[in-house]
Amino acid sequence: MAEGLRERKKRETRQRISDIATGLFLEHGFVTVTMAEVAEAADVSVNTVYNYFPAKEDLFFDRSQGVVDQLSRWVRGRDDGESAADAVLRELRREIEAVSPRVGLIEGYDRFMRVIHESPQLRSRLWSLQQEIQDNLEATLREETAATAGDPLPGLVAGQICWIHSTVFVAIGREMMKGRAPAEVSREALVLVDDIEDLLSDRVLGYAARG
Repeated sequence: MAEGLRERKKRETRQRISDIATGLFLEHGFVTVTMAEVAEAADVSVNTVYNYFPAKEDLFFDRSQGVVDQLSRWVRGRDDGESAADAVLRELRREIEAVSPRVGLIEGYDRFMRVIHESPQLRSRLWSLQQEIQDNLEATLREETAATAGDPLPGLVAGQICWIHSTVFVAIGREMMKGRAPAEVSREALVLVDDIEDLLSDRVLGYAARG
């Protein structure tokens, strides 16, 4: 369905507020910037900012829903004969090989990470997002395998897959914070993914194979 004019304007306003807020956070830090300052810089009312973003953390992690759903999308889109873990490893390799900003391989990512490290609120929100990702993935694995409510395997495998994902992101973030070139970090991250795959058991690597 085509996007209506009103929906497009709302989306554009939301994005503009988010972009302006991100710039302020990167320049001044998350703690010092207020919602009122974001509203003034975006030339909107404070109420408008709160209508789109109920909390200041929502401004910083404005694309969190896409992140929460990402692993589940990769698993649901796995190929015939491909397991859940295989699909995630494949997609991670694809993003890393492409030196994609979606995995933090972009100039300036170090500034983004420093803002998080300097803010207890953002670190807490990041932990909550990681829990949402795992819960979402567990629900997907239960659905994809028709697991019973008492079956512990979907939760255990979801934990392993989320460990893969978070380990790669932490490693990339750590190296990018050193001011290194994205292409250089990309090469090392690919080696890391290979090492991670070697550590996984056959049971994890074969879980939820399609077909």
